Amino acid sequence: MDIRDLTADDLDAVIDLRKRAFGPARTADVETFRKMVRPTLAAGRYLGAFDGGRMAAAARLRPFTQWWHGRPQPMSGVAGVTVSPEDRGRGVGTLLMRALIERAAALGDAVSTLFPATTPIYRSLGYEHAGAQHRVTLPADALMTIRPAKDVKLRRMGPGDAAEVIALLHRVHAAARASGPISYDEDVWRLRLAAEDDFLYLADDGLAVYRWDGLDIEVDTLVAGSAETARTLWSLVGTSSSIAERVTAAVAPDDPVLWLLRERSKDTAEQVRWMFRVIDLAEAVARRGYPAVVGASAVVRVDDPLRTGNTGTWRLEFSGGSGAATRQDASSEAPELSVNGFSALYAGVPTATLRRSGLMTGSGRHDETLDAAFAARPYTLDYF
Repeated sequence: MDIRDLTADDLDAVIDLRKRAFGPARTADVETFRKMVRPTLAAGRYLGAFDGGRMAAAARLRPFTQWWHGRPQPMSGVAGVTVSPEDRGRGVGTLLMRALIERAAALGDAVSTLFPATTPIYRSLGYEHAGAQHRVTLPADALMTIRPAKDVKLRRMGPGDAAEVIALLHRVHAAARASGPISYDEDVWRLRLAAEDDFLYLADDGLAVYRWDGLDIEVDTLVAGSAETARTLWSLVGTSSSIAERVTAAVAPDDPVLWLLRERSKDTAEQVRWMFRVIDLAEAVARRGYPAVVGASAVVRVDDPLRTGNTGTWRLEFSGGSGAATRQDASSEAPELSVNGFSALYAGVPTATLRRSGLMTGSGRHDETLDAAFAARPYTLDYF
């Protein structure tokens, strides 16, 4: 089985593979897919596994920005992992994922995220459960009790606003010290903002993307940097309640809408879990944000069979909202973590949980420091 970069000439085979894996797609969706993946082809972010001249599997690394405690860093989002039906169970997916992890490292991305169709293969490669896309369903008329602020100006947005949208997300997620949310690059945002059936609104410190879904409303993205803008955007969605029965929205686990509602006895929530992996430990620690009040150090021992450069004893130092990881000699004070365990710790999973699940063993001297430094409630608004 050979692994190689895909080119535009391979897209017909990729689309056939996706149809066999995920079912048929609308012609318009196929054309959007072609436009969306061309930049990843040119950047060496789309790989395929070939048995002779036949494509057996394919997957791509989507270039995202991801925030951790309000600080952005580049992230490789693993997407479109497809294995042909006749090649499943032969280890092709594992072979391809190993190549993707090495490619992510070569591209300079220190962390990676994916939404798993199945957990074991990704866990065996160092990915661990970290966060979720939180989807809440509300009675549409419940939003009618939220009154808009008179001084918040909204305008419709389109493809030409892609750069402004990205800049806004940087401001809002930094101010909220958010962990987990992502942003697409300008090329993808331009495609998203050209969707004919979406309603797209922009404020100075917020935005909303939503659409009709039958007789319901589906909110893709709604972020706001102030109480006034949050009220105005959610009130805007609520204006459809004379027809819509329900509103389903991807939100942060502590999104202000859950406190703005007068009545919350009938809302429901579900989670779509995602997994996370540290690709380059030293760079990932240096690029992450941390609580500015934490000024301390800790020692950990990490084992990463796939990325052996991460294996060893590390001294972690935190100060002023920044962190650094440097190698040191073995220490009896260092708790031991697999790369899965360290990835989960990085994403805010408490040390007590890691210990009870067997992902962390050994000395507990630094547990409180690690919990304070890596504290997070990671989420994403986007499924990819």
